[in-house]
Amino acid sequence: MRIDPDMPILIVDDYHQMLRIIGNLLKEIGYTNITTASDGAQALRTLRKNDFGMIISDWNMEPMTGYQLLEEIRADEGLHDLPFIMVTAESKTENVIAAKHAGVSNYIVKPFTALTLKEKIDQVFADY
Repeated sequence: MRIDPDMPILIVDDYHQMLRIIGNLLKEIGYTNITTASDGAQALRTLRKNDFGMIISDWNMEPMTGYQLLEEIRADEGLHDLPFIMVTAESKTENVIAAKHAGVSNYIVKPFTALTLKEKIDQVFADY
């Protein structure tokens, strides 16, 4: 499947610099339609008002974690099938397993490169 470079992507992270870094990596691999949210609650409001083709979210955020955001999205009939890539600095096996059980589409451990991000996105859309 060919992925549309204009596909709207939502990046969620409570660290402003990380939003910018991921946004720049996405631009580097050709994506142009990028929106950001600074926490899970803001992300949910944004997702319910607009259509997105994918979400890339940090795990460790306050007050709603990326894991809690994932659970909310998977429980929402309108958002259930949205591709969701989890980004984290922790590579704990139990976190990866928990995210898989919750329905994460893919998982990236920080730090990562544009090539790694592209590969993870390509893997997600190979299944769609």
